[in-house]
Formats: sequence, C-alpha cells, structure tokens
Amino acid sequence: MDTQSLQAFLAVADTQSFSRAAEQLYLTQPAVSKRIATLESQVGTRLFDRIGRRIALTEAGSVLLPQARRILFSVEDSRRALANLSGQVGGKLTLATSHHIGLHRLPPLLKQYTQRHSEVELDLHFLDSEQAYQGVLDGTLEMAVVTLAPHPHEQLQVVELWRDRLCFACAIDHPLNQQPPQSELSLTDLCEYNCVMPGAKTFTGSLIAKRFSQAGLELPVSMATNYLETLKMMCSVGLGWSLLPEKMIDSELVELKVDTPPIYRPLGYLVHTNRTLSNAARMMIEELENTRGESPIK
Repeated sequence: MDTQSLQAFLAVADTQSFSRAAEQLYLTQPAVSKRIATLESQVGTRLFDRIGRRIALTEAGSVLLPQARRILFSVEDSRRALANLSGQVGGKLTLATSHHIGLHRLPPLLKQYTQRHSEVELDLHFLDSEQAYQGVLDGTLEMAVVTLAPHPHEQLQVVELWRDRLCFACAIDHPLNQQPPQSELSLTDLCEYNCVMPGAKTFTGSLIAKRFSQAGLELPVSMATNYLETLKMMCSVGLGWSLLPEKMIDSELVELKVDTPPIYRPLGYLVHTNRTLSNAARMMIEELENTRGESPIK
C-alpha cells in the first residue's frame, strides 16, 4: 500500500465525497478514483459503497481506517524527525486555534513568528476547541492553541498558558441591572431570566453548566452559539444575560455582581505525546511560552 493511495482513502472517508477529496488533495476526481481502485485491488476488497451520491465505508473500509491513519502518522513523523536534523526552521506548520483566541491572544505572536521564521508555511485553522483536540489526536493537526478540556487525555501533552475569568454580564437596560448598586445576585436570581450561552457540548459551556448544576439549577438557555463575539452581541441587545471573558466587557455591557466564586477557563496549547514535533512547531511553542500570563488584546 503506497502513501498516496492511503491519503486518497482517508480524504474520501473524511469528506464522504470523491469530488471534495479531490479538491482537498489538489487532484482531479478521476485521479482520486484511480488511487482508491488501486488500493481496493491491493487489499482484495471494496472499501466504499457508492449508493447514488452517497459514499459510505464498507466493513473492510472501517477496519482499514484507523490503520491507515497510523501508517501515515508514522510516515510523516519519520519525515519530520529527518528534517529536524538539519536544524532549519521551515516547512508547513498545521496549527489550529479557536476564533476567540485567534482574535484576542495570537495576533502579535503570529506577526512576530512569521517575521522571525519566514520559511515556515503557516497552515492556520480556526476551529472549535473540541474539534481541534480531535485533529491533534488523529494527526491532521500538529498542534492547537485553544480552550483546554476539563479532563486530561493520556495521548496529549496539554500546557496551560492563560486563564480567562468569565464575567456574568447583561445589557445596560436589562432587568438584572436594576438592582441596588451594592447588592449581589444569586444564581437562582439569574435563572429567572433567559440567558445566551456557549453550546452545551463545548468545554466552556460545560464549565458554566457545572457551576449551576452543583447548585441544583438548570440554565434557562434561550439561544446558544460557540462564537463568543456573537454571544456578546446577543447579550448587548438584551436577548439574555451571559458569561463572557473579562476583557470583552465594554460600554455596551455591565458586569453583574453574583454571589458565587469566580469561574475561570484555562487556555493553552496541546500536542500529541507520540508525535515528533517539527522545528517549526518547537519555535511556535517557544513563542507561546513567552506569552504566559499575558493579558489579551481587546
């Protein structure tokens, strides 16, 4: 089995489309079909069922899928290890970050990095933190800078760099802002009004939900989105109260005093423990470590 056929197999399996796989690999669709046919001939069985426009893995394809990922992972790892021997910092660095971190934490760092290491081709992906975790695990991403998961993963090296304090916030004219200046709201008080929150399955959303569930309360979520900038907008126009990073509280919002300990979310980077990092990734980690504890930009 050659690596080109395996790459085509993974691309079709991931996209469930020969045409999208061809776009991803910068090939023609017939070229992708030929590589899949070659691989099926080598293993002696069909790997995909083609029903109309739908593409699905056969049982044999499902068995081959994790093995193919491991083979390509090992090949790429070997290439990186050999390339590192030269000491040069170049090649492609596939890096994922969340939209919020990409907007508020990384711009100065990325500018400095690209100026210092102009030979690096930075392949930057904006993904939800949960998707980025999976990308590092399956080897499609070399590293990620995201909100960190509440529980460690044995295959990942996770390093916390910053902490966001999440603030209870609402629009200036929201009923929750009509309390006497020195009074504190309770979590129960908040639950009398609709809120707008990150998705329940996100790391940030689960962190917030846990605080309320510990108090025996259920969040009255009227709308949810994984984009904090969108949450801020919805909160500022009165669609509900929310929890937002401290640096996002501006003149359009008011921070509410709530009788509960502060809620913090950890932010940092992660890499696969079994992966040989490229020199480009090592330099990126060095730049990230230099920003430890720095405040975000507004």
